[in-house]
Amino acid sequence: MGRVSGKKAIVTGAAQGLGAAIATMLAKEGAKVMLTDLNGDGAAETCARINEMYPGSAWSMQHDVTDEERWQDVVTAAVEEMDGLSILVNNAGIGAGGTVEDLPYAQFKKVMDVDVDSIFLGCKYAIPAMEEYSPGSIVNISSIAGLIASGNYVAYNTAKAGAWMISKSVALHCAKKKNGIRCNSVHPTFIDTPILDRTKEMFGADEALAKLARQVPLGKVGEPDDVAYAVLYLASDESKFVTGAELKVDGGISAM
Repeated sequence: MGRVSGKKAIVTGAAQGLGAAIATMLAKEGAKVMLTDLNGDGAAETCARINEMYPGSAWSMQHDVTDEERWQDVVTAAVEEMDGLSILVNNAGIGAGGTVEDLPYAQFKKVMDVDVDSIFLGCKYAIPAMEEYSPGSIVNISSIAGLIASGNYVAYNTAKAGAWMISKSVALHCAKKKNGIRCNSVHPTFIDTPILDRTKEMFGADEALAKLARQVPLGKVGEPDDVAYAVLYLASDESKFVTGAELKVDGGISAM
């Protein structure tokens, strides 16, 4: 028996990186998983790899997480395909560098749409479905950048802080309803995923990772499974008394 045996999950942004690692971890630990991504082909490829390892555990859909109607389609399909829904992982997100003066407003709004509005939509439409299959868990992937600001990342800082705070509001809402659904956020620092590719291209892979590692007290960049294990804990019944909390996976940065 795995740590989430019998659970049914939606993981957004699951074509690669953290989303793929999270979906794989949940399947490994006994859950059924619906992988969604704007890159539908990528989600399907990751889904196929998961099913090779854990047959019959994964499905996939193309999914623009800023599209309200598509969210309704995804939740409906997940319930039908997996015979229920008990976990939602809002992982899809984008970043953008820039200060409050030089970042175009359109880019600021796009980051908000993908990183914050998508969580609102996911929770709005998943909660009614999850109530029928509780206990349930919502895990929103924020960032250490949602807790520690930088003058050069106004959109990303603001969006990830929004992901942090909406998690608390949803947690309190569900607690008041007594619907058996918890909601928490996860806050990674630098993790070795495709999001670091641009930095690796600029400095070379080894130097890029070394440069980032020097900013982390533990002296290294994180691995995708470091975040996936954090999500696994929050998705499982092991964390049944944890809601409205933030789990930092940051190598000690926030302790400085």
